[in-house]
Amino acid sequence: MRALKTMTVVGAVSLLLAAGSAMAQTPPPTQPPPTQPPPPTQPPAKPPVGQPPTPAPAATPQPPRPFPEGAKIAYVDLQRIAQGSAEGKAAAAKLEELKKQKTGELTEKNKALEGLRTKLQQGGTVLSDSARAQLEKDIDKQTREIQFLQQSAQAEFEQLEGELNQEFQRKLNPILDQVSKEKGLHMLFSIRDNGAVWADTGLDLSDEIVKRFDAAAKTAPKK
Repeated sequence: MRALKTMTVVGAVSLLLAAGSAMAQTPPPTQPPPTQPPPPTQPPAKPPVGQPPTPAPAATPQPPRPFPEGAKIAYVDLQRIAQGSAEGKAAAAKLEELKKQKTGELTEKNKALEGLRTKLQQGGTVLSDSARAQLEKDIDKQTREIQFLQQSAQAEFEQLEGELNQEFQRKLNPILDQVSKEKGLHMLFSIRDNGAVWADTGLDLSDEIVKRFDAAAKTAPKK
């Protein structure tokens, strides 16, 4: 991966230097003589009244490019694999479930806190000093509990996310290894991490990895 990054950067710098050199050697353009303004262009013809305009033809989706014969380098989009594979979708569902659970808990806590604040505001002079002091203590306590719950929920979410990422990578690595060996690759890159600005789409093995990944998940023994 480092070699490809270095080659990409060097190539970009070389192009910039070449462009700068050409600009430095090219004499400044001479000012053209003044010309008469061009005649006004005719507006495009409008369709007859009551007749809808002809819609533009829909673009035909291009078929995926075949893997270049003899290629020794390929790449994958790990995010696309995570979003498109059954394993990735299952992990995302678990995170969403935890998020909804913690959001619901925080919502209930905030409702209770809002109730205490409303009670304090509407109490006015009706509340005794001791009752007002106790209510203020309850509000302070509830506020601290909400802050703690927020921090705890964030930590729990990040821990689950890390565990799911590790499990996902553990299951994905054998698939990446298998496909790379079958195609005789020397390197397999993560396209979002290697800094490439262009790549032949035929070298993208993401869809094939998703298919293999899902097939392996179906045949894996249930725990």
